[in-house]
Amino acid sequence: MSSARPHARWLIALTLVIALALTILPLPDVLEAYRPEWAMLVVLYWSLALPARVGVGVAWLAGLLQDVLQATALGSHALAFAIVAYLTIQLYQRIRSVPIWQQALTVLVMLSAARGVLFVTRGLTDNPNVGWQFWLPALTSTLLWPAVFVLLRFLRRSFQVN
Repeated sequence: MSSARPHARWLIALTLVIALALTILPLPDVLEAYRPEWAMLVVLYWSLALPARVGVGVAWLAGLLQDVLQATALGSHALAFAIVAYLTIQLYQRIRSVPIWQQALTVLVMLSAARGVLFVTRGLTDNPNVGWQFWLPALTSTLLWPAVFVLLRFLRRSFQVN
């Protein structure tokens, strides 16, 4: 670890653990379809903010953990997370240079692509019958992106993670 602060890795890991905990937090049945993709938003943020530190490997690991926590086909979330991280790292300079509302539109496209990957893997392994509610987490996550971005940026700057 060169000039990085020792707590930098812990902050990234802690935010991912909190996001994964929010992913399995019980919600009323009415709100379950709207559950945001917390872990994917956190992976997306850290890939955008620190592309050299948080990449496809971290995204894959977070996706595997989410697969285990949600008892889905092993590797489906991992693949979706890895694709989102890869796209974010490839486009991070373009994404960071636009206003947050335009970032949210990019996040919507990326999360929709990730949901598409989950849709395909679910169709191949679990239950091919999914309704339009399957796509709602991409929308709710997009609406929460500005708040997640501001909160994680505040934490990154407060703890001087770079």
